[in-house]
Amino acid sequence: MAVYDVIIAGGGPAGMTAALYALRNGKSVLIIEKEGFGGQITHSPRVENYPGTLSMSGNEFADKLFDQIIAQGADFEIETVASVECDGDLRIVRTEEGTSHTGKTVILATGVKHRMLGLENEEDLVGEGISYCAVCDGDFYTGKTVCVAGGGNSALQEAILLADKCKEVIMLQDLPVFTGEARLQDVLFAKDNVRSFTNVKITELRTDDGEFKGVSVEDRTSGTSQTIDCDGLFVAIGLIPENEGFKDLADLNSYGYFDSDEQCTTKTPGVFVAGDCRSKQIRQLTTAAADGAVAALAACRYINQ
Repeated sequence: MAVYDVIIAGGGPAGMTAALYALRNGKSVLIIEKEGFGGQITHSPRVENYPGTLSMSGNEFADKLFDQIIAQGADFEIETVASVECDGDLRIVRTEEGTSHTGKTVILATGVKHRMLGLENEEDLVGEGISYCAVCDGDFYTGKTVCVAGGGNSALQEAILLADKCKEVIMLQDLPVFTGEARLQDVLFAKDNVRSFTNVKITELRTDDGEFKGVSVEDRTSGTSQTIDCDGLFVAIGLIPENEGFKDLADLNSYGYFDSDEQCTTKTPGVFVAGDCRSKQIRQLTTAAADGAVAALAACRYINQ
């Protein structure tokens, strides 16, 4: 069985950047991805905040990065990593498909998934009316009306950014009150183009010939329904890290993210973390790529020692 220098769990921007940097340092790399290479960025129809690129789709970015690491000699498998075990100086990566792979180091770049509303057609409308990132997609709604689903700090921060661009921002909170910081609420609701509904549940994503047109909401107490016309819906009801299976290797914070600093190291020698799965303030394409570079170079130093 081949022993790789670096095995990477996750084929998003962090994982693929880690592969690139490890390969450029002469290391053998296996990258394991459970669904499709690119991660969350593939849901973005236009990416205009990546340095050196005026505009591209998330799929274009993912395809180019994948082609780049394959050209450099990366191996890849479409499998789901289930566990990582330490065997002396080696790391054994086991998958749900029943296979195992051996490496000198492992980089966990497992990413996160957005908590979704669970409504019909929701996945089809991602990038076509539904977004999860105001920094990424807010400019596309300049001068338009958008709704923001959520009431915590993330939702309030998204809405503040959107209010500076959009004609109107409509907050939709399913609890009786907003749970985000009072300071953020003061900033947001001082804006003339922001209005809100509390204690409402989004029950339907309204479309016309496949084009997103708005939402239907229902008051959770009275059951009264109404429709709200809007050009886009930003969903900010939380992120879900999938790190529980690796908690024996890397400490998790109270939210389930890997509790690692900017060095991307863990409590287990030879195991590193990178990307949105790591505890951090900013989760963007650029920060994921930065993590990938840092983790890969740390893995290379570990091997060289």
